[in-house]
Amino acid sequence: MTHAEFVAAYRAGAIRVDVDRSAAARFLSARLLLPIVMLPVLGAGVGLALTGWVWAGLAVIGIGTVAPVFIKRSAPHFVITHALEDSKFYDDALAANIIDVHPEN
Repeated sequence: MTHAEFVAAYRAGAIRVDVDRSAAARFLSARLLLPIVMLPVLGAGVGLALTGWVWAGLAVIGIGTVAPVFIKRSAPHFVITHALEDSKFYDDALAANIIDVHPEN
């Protein structure tokens, strides 16, 4: 199914899209480079805490810890919406077996 057919069928309600939650979380984590982004944020939080900005440092550490969890929890919704908008992302998600498209019965 091409991307244009996918978008048209999804909007018409003719297909059901199943998203593998754990695979979507891993896929987004890799695509967004979450571990690489999270480490400097945590380091900045520790730096702030050590230089006397304790509450600001703890807030940055908290955000750096919780943000990836929220991103991974919302991964299935993000995958569907982004697959509807971007044909390359749709092809990548299909190739990675993150989404399964079935006709609606």
